[in-house]
Amino acid sequence: MHADRLTDSICYHAEGPYWSDAWGGLRWVDMLAGDVMHLDADGAVHRRPTPSRVVACVRPAEGGGAVLALEKGFGLEDADGTATALPPLWEGPVRMNEGAVAPDGSFLCGSMGYDQARGAAAMWRLLPDGTTTRLFGGLTISNGLAFTEDGARAYYVDTPSGRVDVFDWDDEAGLVERRPFADLVIQEGHPDGLTLDAEGNVWVAMFGGSQVLGLDASGAVVERIEVGARQVTACTFGGADRSTLFITTSREGLSADDDPQAGSLFTAAPGVRGSAAETIFGG
Repeated sequence: MHADRLTDSICYHAEGPYWSDAWGGLRWVDMLAGDVMHLDADGAVHRRPTPSRVVACVRPAEGGGAVLALEKGFGLEDADGTATALPPLWEGPVRMNEGAVAPDGSFLCGSMGYDQARGAAAMWRLLPDGTTTRLFGGLTISNGLAFTEDGARAYYVDTPSGRVDVFDWDDEAGLVERRPFADLVIQEGHPDGLTLDAEGNVWVAMFGGSQVLGLDASGAVVERIEVGARQVTACTFGGADRSTLFITTSREGLSADDDPQAGSLFTAAPGVRGSAAETIFGG
């Protein structure tokens, strides 16, 4: 299966796509530009700056706004688009990288060191009342995070591990009982962002591999979607019936004439749908 190119190379490091009916379409981030991107139903793309030089993740929030992962912590966006940074959570060369809204309405996001130092990253949690908690550390490049529709489990990637792991979810303790789900070391590329379809299959963007892999309930690779850019960063299901897989790509570290489609948004129709249920921050 081949993905179709939907936009020009409009982002330096596109990441974290998410479809929400509350937004009326797709949002993702141009992470290292600090901008949130929005795709209208008519195909027009809009760019909105945030109060941070990095915006790692954007997800819908109660009341029509959004919750943001910024360079060194969290932020909130009002329904009118006004974004406010919350107090930073740390100092030093570490930034937020990827996250998701949990079943209880809290927002989780993991970090990474700018130098990708092993064990320097952590998983953080923002509660709707503004309380923040460091759930655990020892991570390196905290990436894809997606919860099952029943909220019982979460699939997760720490990229250098070369695998997808699975956690159980506990409203009090957060992510618990981590264990391996799928070893992707022999696959082309490195696991990055991921999403689930309505049947519980896992779709994983493979950075450096020009592909998205579809994994079944046992963790076996049962589908490959070829993407016309090497650095595939993340994916999500969207569209009115959630049958379109939106795929983000990056041109970080590339020369101007290398990989010309990198930084574009791609789409594919893998024949399955994503869940129409949304978990809203604060909801």
